[in-house]
Amino acid sequence: MAIGDVHEVDDATDLFYVDTGMYDTPEYGAVYILDAERPAIVDTGIGTNYELILDALETVGIPPADLEAIIPTHVHLDHAGGAGFIADETDADVYVHESGAKFLTDPGPLWDGTKQAVDDVIEHYTKPKPVPVDRLESIHDGATVDLGDRQLHAHHAPGHAFHQLVFHERDDDVVFTADAAGIYIPEWDAIHETSPPPGFDLEGVIEDARMIARIDPETLCYGHFGDAPTDDRLSEYVDVITEWVEAVAEKRAELGDDEAVIEHFVAEHDIVEVWDEEMTSGQIAMNVRGVINYLDNREE
Repeated sequence: MAIGDVHEVDDATDLFYVDTGMYDTPEYGAVYILDAERPAIVDTGIGTNYELILDALETVGIPPADLEAIIPTHVHLDHAGGAGFIADETDADVYVHESGAKFLTDPGPLWDGTKQAVDDVIEHYTKPKPVPVDRLESIHDGATVDLGDRQLHAHHAPGHAFHQLVFHERDDDVVFTADAAGIYIPEWDAIHETSPPPGFDLEGVIEDARMIARIDPETLCYGHFGDAPTDDRLSEYVDVITEWVEAVAEKRAELGDDEAVIEHFVAEHDIVEVWDEEMTSGQIAMNVRGVINYLDNREE
């Protein structure tokens, strides 16, 4: 699958996703399109290349002017950075967890925090546009986003970020996982960890994965990247994220220097086989920093 390609979600009705080419990398960033009575998108990418989302709407037969709902799963810029741009090009309302709403109407602090978290990878981002206050719909755990002929049921999943929601579409039994189920790598059919600062909390992440398992959907729709049958992927992610945190903690105890720990895991990675070197190194360094932050908070 190439950047800009639109793919239909297997065993679902009128549900698609577009490869947004996040970080100039194919098969990393997905935005989902629901061709419902009230057409909607789930997530918005980093703002860069947001035109690909508008083109994808046209590809599946939805004029951008008909888009009614923009639904970022959380306000990290790789999921919500395009919200202001797409809102500016459409009349759609933006639905986001109530604790993240202020970051979309005034994204300056979010931009500053993202620069700190992703370091040099920020060159791939576009500074976000504010979402107009009158276009923002704050939602909460248990809320339903009504799209007419289908509904998205919101479940708070704060382990990755306090403002994260996952959404269950019951008719097709699909869950849009945000980052609560890790990163899915289609080329390897494998799950990879995600643990960015400052909000990563291991126990919360494990509980979020188990919460999705209790929903027991047929299909998981990953923001990174694409759809996959649920099978045992949620229990796999619990193992992956637990082993990742343990590995970072052990290496930190051994080396006693946080920068050396980051350098170790950046040097040891093999995921460059599917992502490019710059992007991979940046993501791994960010994930190590998130675990270190979690370990420090746990000790307080």
